[in-house]
Amino acid sequence: MAQRQIHTEIDIAAPIAEVWRVLTDWPNYGTWNPWMTGVSGTLRVGARLEATLSLGARALTIRPTIVHVDEGRSFRWLGHMMFAGVFDGEHAFALEPLDEGQTRFTHSERFGGVLAGLTLALVGTQTEQGFKTMNEALKRRCETPKGSSPSTV
Repeated sequence: MAQRQIHTEIDIAAPIAEVWRVLTDWPNYGTWNPWMTGVSGTLRVGARLEATLSLGARALTIRPTIVHVDEGRSFRWLGHMMFAGVFDGEHAFALEPLDEGQTRFTHSERFGGVLAGLTLALVGTQTEQGFKTMNEALKRRCETPKGSSPSTV
């Protein structure tokens, strides 16, 4: 089975601790994140999450499991359509400190399973655009001075 991947990244003019704080403040996703509008659960390996993705006029709820946490740096979750091996996605969020208090945010997902090629042919471009939309929104949120209200779009 071939694996497919979506990989995006963006540099944010904010320290890594601030980007991590915003990225893991799941209850507030709805106030700034137009693509992943909600996440609930605990950030620990083995925890099951519930995440809501905005796909245009409709929403998709996924229930992935956290498979990796490096506090302050990265986390990954793994989700399956129906059951493992059909369409699997390991979604990764990683932060890298840059010079002058900036942070590189890498947002990616590896897809596998017997339906990965077909499913990505149908929704891969939309999914990648969702990643980029979230990246830009995270950048705006982290770069907006405290006390200001960043727009969500």
